[in-house]
Amino acid sequence: MAPGGTAEFKRESGVARLLGSGSAGIAELAVFHPVDTIAKRLMSNSTKITSVPAFNAVIFRQYADAPLGTKFTSLFPGLGYAAGYKVLQRIYKYGGQPFVRDYLTQHHQQTFDSTFGKGTGKAMLNATAGSLIGIGEIVLLPLDVLKIKRQTNPEAFRNRGFFKIISDEGMGLYRGAGWTAARNAPGSFALFGGSAWAKESIFKLEDYNKASWSQNFVASVVGASASLIVSAPLDVIKTRIQNRNFEDPRSGFKIVGDMMRQEGITSFFKGLTPKMLMTGPKLVFSFWLAQTLIPAFGKIV
Repeated sequence: MAPGGTAEFKRESGVARLLGSGSAGIAELAVFHPVDTIAKRLMSNSTKITSVPAFNAVIFRQYADAPLGTKFTSLFPGLGYAAGYKVLQRIYKYGGQPFVRDYLTQHHQQTFDSTFGKGTGKAMLNATAGSLIGIGEIVLLPLDVLKIKRQTNPEAFRNRGFFKIISDEGMGLYRGAGWTAARNAPGSFALFGGSAWAKESIFKLEDYNKASWSQNFVASVVGASASLIVSAPLDVIKTRIQNRNFEDPRSGFKIVGDMMRQEGITSFFKGLTPKMLMTGPKLVFSFWLAQTLIPAFGKIV
């Protein structure tokens, strides 16, 4: 066992990790699904928005001139897919990262400490565990693809149900898996690493599970902000790949080339401001809730 062992980390059971991360996913979905739809539609838009009517047309589509209530309900497309994806994703990501972290702590903590120093090494270990778990997240990619298509390109479904789409498209639902992994690796590294850095450097915590709710909140803000900025360009590419029609044969590199030629380098940061303002709080909310609830559940189960 590495110096310090796993005792400083392994304070909660697998059940606690499942309950804490699952609760965070459900709460995030209930509060932020409309925000996610807005961000995805802005990222998918390839035209310049120069007026309020144009903005409404991008956000609300055919309901741009509808009453306010109808506009709001139009922001909930793909809720079923979103529920399946978001809850499973948060359970996998927030509940799974501690298991990878525990493994790295038990077998490789000395390497991290000797390379980066004890405090920074622990933060880097958390970041590495997050990056590894983020790469594996592509197993959930089909649900994410269907959720995004429902939000941004519902015509791609052509009245087909879930099982019909699975049968028709098969492995085509994993289009963009490489880009997704390339986006998740640095994004998850920054999310968990930024949070761990804040707890280590700002709050001087030796045991991250002893962070207060306010310390977890600040750490979540740091991690989420770093994650969104680092992953922004690849997130736009991933969204463009996933929202196109199923029969669209363009590769990720062809989409990148088209974006560079037609929209310029700034197109890779489309939606970053609303993501920081809207999706940022969503990520902060769920990450903060998971980091707070997992240790809390660990005390009672």
